[in-house]
Amino acid sequence: MANSLQAKKRARQAEKRRTQNAGMRSMMRTHVKRVVSAIASGDKAAATEAYTAAVPILDSMARKGHVHKNKAARYKSRLNAQIVAL
Repeated sequence: MANSLQAKKRARQAEKRRTQNAGMRSMMRTHVKRVVSAIASGDKAAATEAYTAAVPILDSMARKGHVHKNKAARYKSRLNAQIVAL
């Protein structure tokens, strides 16, 4: 456990950032799952709408460093290819 005041503060900051990051990751995954479920149902309009909502979230997560930029690009590319294939 942290002994100095500085170490205690850093521990508090780390815990706060961990919970915020977990929430952001969860939000990203939720948006991606909405697109995937719309694709699975075969509804192209709903899939396109969900995709347009998910793209800014993925871009934001990549910009903030929560996920690698290539991972965000890969998600977008694969989801869009599946929507086009409907």
